[in-house]
Amino acid sequence: MATDRPVIVYPPDESGGRRVRVDGTILGLAYSTRDVAAFLQEAGLQGWDDLDVVRSRLIEWRGGGPDVWTH
Repeated sequence: MATDRPVIVYPPDESGGRRVRVDGTILGLAYSTRDVAAFLQEAGLQGWDDLDVVRSRLIEWRGGGPDVWTH
């Protein structure tokens, strides 16, 4: 991954989903940390789970941390 914080999770939209971007590419809309972990596994970080997502310094959380899923 190219930068120090290559994963960005954007603020929740009106449905409570958060866009997930990895290295500049939007991978989809997550509704939980489990969804974020699934996207990261698809991006090559095999074995990641929702606890890894919560603890990782690779992720920049915008509009609230991993516990915020509504606006």
